[in-house]
Amino acid sequence: MTHYYVNKNAQSNGDHEVHTLSCSYLPSETNRLYLGTYSTCQEAVKKAKQTYPQSNGCYYCSRICHTS
Repeated sequence: MTHYYVNKNAQSNGDHEVHTLSCSYLPSETNRLYLGTYSTCQEAVKKAKQTYPQSNGCYYCSRICHTS
């Protein structure tokens, strides 16, 4: 199980990126929302979409959930 967070600040395209705790691009504590522990990034992105409908996996730590 991995700890996941979503960036509270949207990217320039409007996406709120989902990151793992170990990601080098993890936002600062004030700019992230804890999603919980999940076995896949798909589950974490689904949870993030409950708060931020336009959520996406981080290219670096959740690549299989990243869409262009």
